[in-house]
Amino acid sequence: MGKFNKSGGKELPELNTSSLPDMIFAILFFFMVTVTMRSEELMVKFRIPAASEVQKLEKKSLVTFINIGIPTDPRLGTGTQMQLNDKLAAVSDIQDYIAQEKSSLNEADQQFMTVSIKADENTKMQYISDVKQALRKAYALKISYSARKAEN
Repeated sequence: MGKFNKSGGKELPELNTSSLPDMIFAILFFFMVTVTMRSEELMVKFRIPAASEVQKLEKKSLVTFINIGIPTDPRLGTGTQMQLNDKLAAVSDIQDYIAQEKSSLNEADQQFMTVSIKADENTKMQYISDVKQALRKAYALKISYSARKAEN
């Protein structure tokens, strides 16, 4: 029978951490590539009208979108509907929506908030006019209309 000698004087080798930063950056890169930011799910379908003069908006973080079109689900109706964030809404809901969106911005940026209307090209102008009147009552005076560049 052998004896176990605990006083052998052998030490454990130190853990090599030289590749640890490389692994951390690899994992970080993986999550940056695979994770997508949440965007609203479209409940209305629309074809954006064509325009001859198109400009891109500067700060996308200050833009609030109102989508107007026909619902994608026929159970929700066949007429023109408006989507605010992730729910269908009426024109009367715009004031509360704008107040909520302004409160989510910091106070300095509230005056620069732009409302972008993405409407179907077949939407009646009376509906757009009602939306504009509601925006005016909510003091959302910077309005842009989403359009695609016309093909020549």
